[in-house]
Amino acid sequence: MKKNRILSTVAIGAVLALGLTACGSDPTKASGGSSSQIVVGSASFGESEILAEIYAGALKAKGFNASTHLDIGQREAYLGALSDGTISLFPEYSGNLLAYYDKTSTASAPADVLTALKKVLPATIVALDPSTAEDKDSYNVTAATAAQYGLSSIGDLAKVPNLKLAANPEFKIRSYGIPGLGSVYGVKNVAFTAINDSGGAATLKTLTSGQVNVADIYSTTPSITANHLVTLDDPKHLIAAQNVLPIIRKDHDSAAVDAVINAVSAKLTTAALLQLNTAFYGADKPSAASVAQAWLKANGFA
Repeated sequence: MKKNRILSTVAIGAVLALGLTACGSDPTKASGGSSSQIVVGSASFGESEILAEIYAGALKAKGFNASTHLDIGQREAYLGALSDGTISLFPEYSGNLLAYYDKTSTASAPADVLTALKKVLPATIVALDPSTAEDKDSYNVTAATAAQYGLSSIGDLAKVPNLKLAANPEFKIRSYGIPGLGSVYGVKNVAFTAINDSGGAATLKTLTSGQVNVADIYSTTPSITANHLVTLDDPKHLIAAQNVLPIIRKDHDSAAVDAVINAVSAKLTTAALLQLNTAFYGADKPSAASVAQAWLKANGFA
């Protein structure tokens, strides 16, 4: 469910770090360095590569023997690599991973998705703490439209006369799209414009030019902040949770590794992901490793 990314020149915003203090021994430190290499994998898009570099960088800073194996491919490929031991750790998305293992699940809220996922994960894979960061479909309006109609959540779209929505063609039939707008939020009689660019440039232009009132754009796409769009809240969880979720091979899992990666997850937010993507796709075109390192330093991990 990944998408084309919108390029932006906005630099990564620094996030205030919480100081990491030590009293006696540090439980997150690899004892004498780890002889077992932890290979962090990524899928074939920038955000996944950045997350992999963040995990690996945080582990290295604590003395672990960590490296990355980037651009593995789609879910079947990287889960296969996790299964056969080519990689040890991977940044996943909770809702999509649940759908992969259980296509019948109706779990939508973050806690429900995680509970359901843990029941169907292979015994060889452990899910660590999820972050609050999510990369998923989101309903977006311009700041002017939000102000005009007092829009803050998806249900508020019922206030908009002659509502027009732009999204990928499948949005017309997906449960989180037009059908869910009516059944979950009571927003009906929506004029739909199909644009097959996954919330890319054509969708953005259609929204900002006023041809539609609302558009589906992935929640960590840089164009959201670059164009001051308002992402509408989804209090009823119409769109299933897609929290960034580290998964690790059980034979590489340990309390020390968990402590490092869970600390990273505690700092990752959707806003942080958006900033990371904005930096990565900016004019300077930095590497995923350099973007990750900047975030690690800003947040006290390096």
